[in-house]
Amino acid sequence: MWSIPVRRLAAPLATVLVALLVTASAPATPAPLTADLDRLLADPRLAGAEVSVLVSDAATGTVVYQHDADALLLPASTQKTVTAAAALDLLGQDHRFTTQVLATGSRTGGRLDGDLVLRGGGDPSLQPADLDALAARVAAGGVTEVTGGVLADASRYDDVPLGAAWAWDDQAAYYSPQISALTLTTDSDDDVGTVRLTLTPDTAAGGPAAVRLTPEQAPVRVSGQAATGAAGSPNTVQVDRRPGGNDLVLSGSLPADAGPTDEWVAVDDPARLAGTVFAAALARHGVAVHGALREQRAPAGAAVLAAHDSAPLGELLVPFLKLSNNGIAEHLVKEIGAVKAGSGSWTAGLDQLRGYLHRNGLEVTPARQVDGSGLSRQNLMTGQRLVALFRFARRQPWFTTWYNALPVAGDPRRMVGGTLSDRFRGTPAEGRVHAKTGSMTGVDALAGYLERANGQTLAFSLLVNNFAGDSPRPVIDAIVVRLASDAAAAPRQAAPAAPGPAHDWEAACGRADQGVTGSGACRV
Repeated sequence: MWSIPVRRLAAPLATVLVALLVTASAPATPAPLTADLDRLLADPRLAGAEVSVLVSDAATGTVVYQHDADALLLPASTQKTVTAAAALDLLGQDHRFTTQVLATGSRTGGRLDGDLVLRGGGDPSLQPADLDALAARVAAGGVTEVTGGVLADASRYDDVPLGAAWAWDDQAAYYSPQISALTLTTDSDDDVGTVRLTLTPDTAAGGPAAVRLTPEQAPVRVSGQAATGAAGSPNTVQVDRRPGGNDLVLSGSLPADAGPTDEWVAVDDPARLAGTVFAAALARHGVAVHGALREQRAPAGAAVLAAHDSAPLGELLVPFLKLSNNGIAEHLVKEIGAVKAGSGSWTAGLDQLRGYLHRNGLEVTPARQVDGSGLSRQNLMTGQRLVALFRFARRQPWFTTWYNALPVAGDPRRMVGGTLSDRFRGTPAEGRVHAKTGSMTGVDALAGYLERANGQTLAFSLLVNNFAGDSPRPVIDAIVVRLASDAAAAPRQAAPAAPGPAHDWEAACGRADQGVTGSGACRV
């Protein structure tokens, strides 16, 4: 059995204090920016690591600072900026994903002599309530009996569920879901293809925690238990999913004084999950379905009974970029392929994405992109490419939507600050940085925009790979704080980040690399 990292919203975890910008006493006359940044890059935490830094004036392209800007490195989730830009251009801000219910066969009164088809349109935000609304519309249309079954149709996308070189032992992690045109999420974070387990401690230490599954009809089996530990004890709950199925096994404990704790885990076969939940909704609304759930394409000529449209792409960018949502990234790649090439596959979508970059002169260096999220360790990117994209984006009609969807430094509002909510608070960078984070084991990155107090906008990329000791994040943050500061008053120390919950897998990954206990595993 393998211990699987899951998304967790539990008691707040302490975040790491940002280290001193310089260890020596401040000189009487401030050192030039270049000298300050050179000194930061000599920090022992970067010893042996590969580091790329590029800072340019976003308007003119004038290079402010660079260090190995053309180095090919793992971008992690900073690659999502490329996917988002291509999707906005190729699909448009108003693009929506449509889920349909269709009927096959003939109707006699309220009886359908055939099947009901739930046809997925690639919606990465589809929730159980949306399926319930579709079932209600079917019932309102007069259908009371279905002699056949429910067909789960995920044929808009291909049947390849996982990206190239995704870690095999992350297959149940909520941030590494199976990608399907018919899938389900449990809340507005839009973690596709997942179920949520809510664990509530017993009234007394030693008793088993109560478990509630969302959606309750999910085709999973839960065994084992999470024990109730003493008040103040650590939360050690683990949810394991055995490979090749949906057997979930609970272990560990949570403190008696904890409130309900949510755990998310990716399921095997998201289309079956969605179909099962839809069939249950039909039953609740008085539609009797005699046949079993099957997974297959809707036959030609099936009639549309009901449809649900997602929010427009421009709105979906918020959870995508703010929360670094991997599932949305991959849906966008496959949707680009479906819309532009008639094939909802990674191959077709990435080919369209490369064509977009080529047409707009954004292939300024070699690179390799094999997925939309940056989850694969086959991806390679350069700072030059990222900064070129950031400068290009400022001239596009969709720029405001894209820029506003990037995490904002130090903003505590989750859907504003996102993965930067707990960074840069109390520093000159607070509220002035709109940037995409990127974290994997041995990788830390930050890339985006910095609005200086003098009105200058900088486009920057900071990529760090192959560190094996202490996390380099304090150094990354110190570089950004220095860029945001008046050269005549460069701060020696960034303010501590406020503690916050483990909102996202990148935050958990960063805490694990920094050696903070209780942050969960990080294998990606």
